[in-house]
Amino acid sequence: MLKKTKKYVSITLCTFMTVSALATSFAAAPKVGTTYKDAFMDLHEKINNPANGYFSQEGIPYHSIETMMVEAPDYGHETSSETASYYVWVEAMYGKLSGDWTMYNKAWDVTEKYYIPSDTDQPNLKDYDPSKCASFVPGGALPEDYPGQLNLNAPTGKDALHAQLKSAYGKDSMYLMHWIFDVDNWYKYGNKGDGTSRMSQINTYQRGEQESCWETVPFPCWETYKWGNTSKGGFGSLFVAQDTYAQQWRYSVAGDADARSVQAAYWAVKWAKEQGKSSQITTQNARAAKMGDYLRYVMYDKYMKPIAKNTSITSTAGDGTNSMHYLISWYTAWGAPTTSQGWAWKEGSSASHQGYQNPMTAYALSTVSELKPKSSNGASDWAKSLDRQLELLQWLQSAEGAIAGGCNNSWNDKYDPYPAGISTFYEMAYDWQPVWHDPPSNRWYGFQAWGLQRTAEYYYETGDERAYKIMKKWVDWVKPNIRVTGPGEFEIPSDIEWEGQPDTWTGTYTGNPNLHATITSYGSDIGIAGSTANLLAFYAAGTKKHHTYDQEAHDIAKKLLDSVILGCQDNIGYTKEEQRGDYSRFFDQVVYIPQGWTGKNAQGAELKNGMKFIDMRPAYRQDANWSNLETSYKAGVGPKFKYHRYWHQVDIAMAMGSFAMLFPDDKVTDVGGTTSPTPTGSGLKGDVNGDKVVNMADAIVIAGAFGKTSNDAGFKANADLNNDGVINMADVIIVANNFGKTAQ
Repeated sequence: MLKKTKKYVSITLCTFMTVSALATSFAAAPKVGTTYKDAFMDLHEKINNPANGYFSQEGIPYHSIETMMVEAPDYGHETSSETASYYVWVEAMYGKLSGDWTMYNKAWDVTEKYYIPSDTDQPNLKDYDPSKCASFVPGGALPEDYPGQLNLNAPTGKDALHAQLKSAYGKDSMYLMHWIFDVDNWYKYGNKGDGTSRMSQINTYQRGEQESCWETVPFPCWETYKWGNTSKGGFGSLFVAQDTYAQQWRYSVAGDADARSVQAAYWAVKWAKEQGKSSQITTQNARAAKMGDYLRYVMYDKYMKPIAKNTSITSTAGDGTNSMHYLISWYTAWGAPTTSQGWAWKEGSSASHQGYQNPMTAYALSTVSELKPKSSNGASDWAKSLDRQLELLQWLQSAEGAIAGGCNNSWNDKYDPYPAGISTFYEMAYDWQPVWHDPPSNRWYGFQAWGLQRTAEYYYETGDERAYKIMKKWVDWVKPNIRVTGPGEFEIPSDIEWEGQPDTWTGTYTGNPNLHATITSYGSDIGIAGSTANLLAFYAAGTKKHHTYDQEAHDIAKKLLDSVILGCQDNIGYTKEEQRGDYSRFFDQVVYIPQGWTGKNAQGAELKNGMKFIDMRPAYRQDANWSNLETSYKAGVGPKFKYHRYWHQVDIAMAMGSFAMLFPDDKVTDVGGTTSPTPTGSGLKGDVNGDKVVNMADAIVIAGAFGKTSNDAGFKANADLNNDGVINMADVIIVANNFGKTAQ
């Protein structure tokens, strides 16, 4: 009998030590009682652990760990300027909480090395004529409306920024991030036509407001005619109709991403100064200021035509100033031939979306000395932009409080006359779905959270009464529409429908009694939940600092964040299962190619009229999730995924960091519901989990709570077998001595 007892003690202890070692490796995983600083540090460590797969071998953050991913990027191992900006943002928070700024500096190093095209990637910009920014090509609504006919006679405007920037920085090159890259060279374009380089510069959206990601034709930024229609402009002849084509490069900028990087720099400046470590980030301050200086190109109308209700294709060109709307518009772009032909081009964007605005960036670039742009007009332009952005949000705030779409200076992307009776903002027409319509660009609640999070930060920092009124009305709208029922069980708005229009802007918010927002569906996007919690935390802290404290906003934010923390963790970050019904478009979506146009892409797909999304991307058939996709499609259901998007992780981490900073005494607390059933016990000594038998399962329960006392979060009373108030080896020995016994 003694030998048998020793045997079970030995087995139990070995099992306990194994389980205990595993538990120790995740000991820092957040739970009830964890501080938000510790929660942030745990997630930051997981994001940056190379084994978890968030970063490439070069140290570039992927859009997601998983590769089968179609949303704005059409492959998970692409990266975007959005991803880069999230990288800079989260490392600024890490600097705040750790005092270590090396990761922040590294994020900016990666940004400059890989996302911002180098001087050699932008040859022949010396040929740019700022008196005529570009040649006019009318836009269309559908991919079938392309290629658009080049019009060399239509007036296009002057570029007043070029001379300012060249004087300040001594170069023709631009200093902005291109928006999307193929990190693993999955498409096989490489760079400059080599077909092999990683972090390949690619582009997608080119063909109108109805062109969803499912309808794009990915192509290399550096056009060498090696792919596409090799005898007719490569891929260029899909987009622009002209007599002859030049081999050229072209880059596009998503303005909100570069603005987010500057927003992060604002906080880095403040936090490093508080720590007496300002000298450690001076290089990054200069980079952020320079990026902000060049980012003013998003303030320009697309063809730099005047901001005016009667602007048309034939109307007078802008004079370099009257074509600036001072908003963060959808994009800016530029390009030139790969060998000099005496021309180059730049363009802004006529359409501005509420979700792209960033008052924090405008505030930083216009008031913070460390981030002041070098150019003559940089700081003053951003000061004007700050006011204009806040006015835009006031103009677009619905009667309920949600923020409507945006405005446009070029109706139908070809300066058509505005519809009769349409509301205007500084002569620009109201547009409830700026830029893209599949799906409508302002239907997604995420643009509410992203845009207003920045405004909440601005309000917290300044107490600006305009921002307070915008935020208060929005927060009062959203609070009753956030529901938390347990760990990982929550609902936030997902889709919003819009009715009516705002009143024409005259400088004062009217309440917009004819503009209405209706939430039509709810969801549980963990990234947007994080962003919402972050927003509400800054707003609540702002009210405590400047107005009457909104305790309810704090409590809702905390409960929402705690639900994500307690219910959506896995061993590499945060995730929540989602079903992708839209993935039927892999097989069903026709990608428009004009009749008679043929060519090949670098994956070897033949590009021709009638082809489907999957035909253009045959490499997806080798993806690890192909069987899941194909089987689900044949069964008529959407495949299920547990994605680890990089931006999801960062939005959650930033909410944790914001709570750690703004409410340092707060800790993760129970949100109701149960993560797992609570064992009831069977009365059998050593039967910790109540299954009426003493076995290894009981040792595992003890291992998970080992060392806890009755005063600790995570203490399991049923595992304290000797009732001494602590879970320790004495309890393990009780299990061992009763090993194999049953309640019968």
